[in-house]
Amino acid sequence: MLNAQITKSRRGFKVHAELQLHLGDALALFGASGAGKSTILACIAGIEDPDEGSVQFDGLRFFPPHLPLHQRPLGYLTQDPGLFPHLTVGENVLFGVRDRAASPQETEWIETLKQRLQLAPLWSAGAASISGGQARRVGLARMLARRPPLVLLDEPFAGLDRQSVRELIDDLNLWRRSEGFSLIAVDHQAEVLERLCPEQVMVMEAGRVVQRGSWEDLVTSPATPLLRSLLAPL
Repeated sequence: MLNAQITKSRRGFKVHAELQLHLGDALALFGASGAGKSTILACIAGIEDPDEGSVQFDGLRFFPPHLPLHQRPLGYLTQDPGLFPHLTVGENVLFGVRDRAASPQETEWIETLKQRLQLAPLWSAGAASISGGQARRVGLARMLARRPPLVLLDEPFAGLDRQSVRELIDDLNLWRRSEGFSLIAVDHQAEVLERLCPEQVMVMEAGRVVQRGSWEDLVTSPATPLLRSLLAPL
């Protein structure tokens, strides 16, 4: 289980949120740009430290004190997949996998990622030569290659066409069920988040949580005028 109480000063206001997430569950963080959603993810991932609070996952304390990023059992993906341009696609995906001479189970998992994310034709290509959409798929494969029990997504589908987004969401939903990882996702599109995290959503405005519950609750009884306007297209 993830238990997090996070307070962090940001642009003239304080971001504050408390999260509890069971293994295998998914939570959507929704709200307007600048509401503090990405700050929460960054504090869980270890990119930033909270000013106050604590973060613990499955009995392991992330903060305090600061646990180095590489010791946190999680995957973190943003709009920038952060590929190493001097490596091939395959080398990027395998980067960080401890045992290159993997067990049959690990070999099968890498092959599943390779085929499902349509990376086989690109496997030997240089990462600098592929398209932006392809780079997102490589970034997703690299993040999942280590089978992290906690996955954090910060608008990784921004700029992709609708069909690509649907395919990637379907893949993530399939793997969350089969692998049992927990997921927290941030996006500015409610329809994307509802497909990724259908069970529960937490809404933030100006650093504070204004509503949490089901998507049905949000649509039928939005807590604030801003939230009502954000959901209007639905």
